[in-house]
Amino acid sequence: MAITIDLVGRVVLVTGGRGGVGGGIVQAFRAAGAEVETAGRSASEPGDDGARHGAVHYSVVDVREPDSVGAWIADVLARRGRIDVVVNNAGGGPYADFAAASPRLYERVTALNFLGPAYVAHAAHAALDDACGVLLNITSISARRSSPGTAVYGAAKAALESLTTSLAVEWAPRIRVNAVSAGLVATPGAVGHYGDAEQTARVAATIPRGVFASPREIGDACVLLASPFASHITGAVLAVDGGGEWPAFLAHTPNARTDGGSRGA
Repeated sequence: MAITIDLVGRVVLVTGGRGGVGGGIVQAFRAAGAEVETAGRSASEPGDDGARHGAVHYSVVDVREPDSVGAWIADVLARRGRIDVVVNNAGGGPYADFAAASPRLYERVTALNFLGPAYVAHAAHAALDDACGVLLNITSISARRSSPGTAVYGAAKAALESLTTSLAVEWAPRIRVNAVSAGLVATPGAVGHYGDAEQTARVAATIPRGVFASPREIGDACVLLASPFASHITGAVLAVDGGGEWPAFLAHTPNARTDGGSRGA
């Protein structure tokens, strides 16, 4: 028997949903039949603010500004009448040596990766409570392992995972709150970050599954957690990382299997 997830009639908000991981999340919810509202900091096309692209409505919102977030939530409620799922996906940060970076950079990275999701959650709370809805926070493996060069980003994602588990208790039983911890994902930005195709393949070989996740695979995990199949899951941090990373010591252990394992999809 085939199992399908039907989210027809549900209104889903995705921050940072124009492309990359956010684009995969938007695709997955649309495939499940949901109506999607997404937002980004700037208009990438003329007239983007308040624009409809297919069945996805795009708004210009700076999640680092509470007033901008509040206006967005109010606008969605005025047009849609409800909000069922919120996905806090917007995030990121540049590579920067901690000792050389400025305090201003620390503030910007923390605002985007922690305060922004907190502002969105706060503004959407009443609507989610009315709908017995779902809040999903996209975090990173950087939250749970050392993150040299992106130390403040990793710390902010760790804080977001802590917020996830706390809100799951505060907002139970009407709102479920979970996080998706993404491993390495095959986005356009990843190609430049890890180097050419050969170098990227070497990085992929450090993942037990042997490949980067696709943005859609992150999106599919979000759809699962937003669906009735996850009705008793709250306060969880779901790792979508292909098994994490091969332990470094295995590279120096005789006969250890360190080739990255199967390359199957």
